[in-house]
Amino acid sequence: MTRRELAKSITLIESTRPEDQDAAQSVLMRAMANSGPSWRIAISGVPGVGKSTFIESLGWMLAESGRKVAVLAVDPSSPVSGGSILGDKTRMEKLSAHPNAFIRPSPTAGSLGGVARKTREALILCEAAGYDIILIETVGVGQSEFDVASLSDVFVLLMLPGAGDALQGIKRGILELADLVVVNKSDGDNIARAEAAQAELHAVLGIDVMRCSALESDGLAAIWDRLSTHLASAQADGSLAARRHTQTRTWLKRSLEERVLQDYWSAPGAADRFASALSALETGAITPFEAIRSLLRG
Repeated sequence: MTRRELAKSITLIESTRPEDQDAAQSVLMRAMANSGPSWRIAISGVPGVGKSTFIESLGWMLAESGRKVAVLAVDPSSPVSGGSILGDKTRMEKLSAHPNAFIRPSPTAGSLGGVARKTREALILCEAAGYDIILIETVGVGQSEFDVASLSDVFVLLMLPGAGDALQGIKRGILELADLVVVNKSDGDNIARAEAAQAELHAVLGIDVMRCSALESDGLAAIWDRLSTHLASAQADGSLAARRHTQTRTWLKRSLEERVLQDYWSAPGAADRFASALSALETGAITPFEAIRSLLRG
């Protein structure tokens, strides 16, 4: 599958048009039957931490070594217009031109968790196209960022020099989810602050914390060695297979929830029944439980 064919297939999968659904499922079925082995790596962190620079530098290093690298870079959609910036290709110009790399920016389209609604399906298509390293860039860090764990084999959390400042914007649970914490922008005048942040984060989390300068590509080889060791160990002891089993269960559950909602809203009179229930709820005539029960009865 060429990069152009892969891009067209992902566009089909992401389509919300009813007439595209059968074709999309046919494409996905073929992809699942031909999906090759890969490592799925999520990259998260607060805005401004340098996620795109980190991904481009790491991706370039891996692509140059002969690995096939796909980047699923998720752009936030505007809750007002529904549009998204989709600027990751312009921010990763060097990597996007590499023959061993594929970059796909996708809008969140209202999805929570920093990942797009069809990121899981896009990931499978990339694997079927022969990409063995999948890097998933999320939109940022928030309570719903836990969703990224349902897509990845390993979760990398990027931090800024000055850990105290960065910790203020990150939920404790997100820190505990991280398989690897990396202090980025460890260069120039930031080196001393990055070293201090590394020590502070290690003390807080009780796990190893690494440093790098994505801009200067310094420290990336060591980070990749750490990730490779972690993933190889997870494959050997069965924990990677168990993690993916849990992820597949989550995928099925969320797909079911999505389909149930689609079927509900496509039913004749659904909008009118919802408006009626909402009006009754607002006037105190019924409780939320009674409103839901009446909606489900049709």
